[in-house]
Amino acid sequence: MSTAPMTRHRRAACAASPAGRGGRRQAGFSLMELMITVAIVAILATIATANYKSYSLRANRVEARQALLSIQAAQEKFFLQNNSYATTLAQIVAPAPGGLGVPLDASGNTPGGHYQMSVVAATQTTYTVQATAIAGQVKDDAACQTYQVNEQGVFTPPSGSICWH
Repeated sequence: MSTAPMTRHRRAACAASPAGRGGRRQAGFSLMELMITVAIVAILATIATANYKSYSLRANRVEARQALLSIQAAQEKFFLQNNSYATTLAQIVAPAPGGLGVPLDASGNTPGGHYQMSVVAATQTTYTVQATAIAGQVKDDAACQTYQVNEQGVFTPPSGSICWH
């Protein structure tokens, strides 16, 4: 530390600096700046969470479509071999040759657990299979909670609807 007397030039430089004359230099952010940052992050997180939930519900719809298409293809193969369609859920989940061998559990739930498959109408020459939303998927749009396909390949809701995208 220098013991030399302060010159007029040096005194002016010290007085102009933020730490001069006994003042403390401020570092960091003010409370207001932090509050604004936290508020912005909270708003962005809210928007992102809502979009993610909507996206995951739409993505889970693939599970219903895949199961219906799998059952439809297996039904046609079963019809060619047996001259009739499988008429019960037990036949749908049973392994070939006695059943369709569609990968569902005994209750008809899809592997991801978002839809339950059921046979709503069936005869030897006709069938209608339905996928109904279960678990968290019931939060989906009301029009997109139930899907059906019949022996003519007609899908409900129609293939061009928002539910299939």
